[in-house]
Amino acid sequence: MSILPDELWTRIMELGTSSSQLSYRDLCSISISCRRLRRLSDDPILWSNLLSLDFPSSSSSSSSDSPLKSLYKLRFERVKALRQLEWRRKVLAAENRVMLCRLNLKQLEGLIIKESERLQAALTELNNLERVRRASVALNVWQPEVVRGRQKQMVEQCTVPIESRLHSLNMEIKVCRQQIEIHKKSYNHQKQQLEEGSEELKSMKYNPLYCYQSTETVNNVTRNQKKLKKSMEEKKLKKSRQWN
Repeated sequence: MSILPDELWTRIMELGTSSSQLSYRDLCSISISCRRLRRLSDDPILWSNLLSLDFPSSSSSSSSDSPLKSLYKLRFERVKALRQLEWRRKVLAAENRVMLCRLNLKQLEGLIIKESERLQAALTELNNLERVRRASVALNVWQPEVVRGRQKQMVEQCTVPIESRLHSLNMEIKVCRQQIEIHKKSYNHQKQQLEEGSEELKSMKYNPLYCYQSTETVNNVTRNQKKLKKSMEEKKLKKSRQWN
């Protein structure tokens, strides 16, 4: 490295930046390797090439008095802030979709429970009306007086026309079952959307460094707890030996 002159190193880096082979990350990595390359990497031509490639609109409107490296840093921070805002909007939109799916699931659960209770009530009433109809038919047949009295009492307690009510109950049961099937299909669809939205939100919020640090923190806490428990057990064992 010391054999090559500064002009050659500058030319190599200039060709790298102009051909997009050398990015700003590479230039910053080179600058921290040694003092000589740090001095050479501050050449305005290099940062001018990076500005024209990465931010062509800002390079044409920037003034020549300010350092090009500072202009690149300023533009990079602005773009980074805009990207973070865009990412935050996407995260909020995904969280909103997940929340709406959860609310819809709760509403559908309530509708399914309501229709199930309505179906159960209709089935119970239908069963009672069937018993009344059988009792009214059985009145025309000879039976013991006790059984005949119970059947007559059951028929007299029914104040609605049996046949018409049976028809309406059958229709109501059919409608309830259809509504339950519709609500269950909607529930399964919303549940699938919730799972997909949760996975999308999890992938958007995923940060390998943060997850690694959090895992290491949990492991360290677990190790410290085990060490503390072991030391307390050793102290108790020593005290018991002393008393003995």
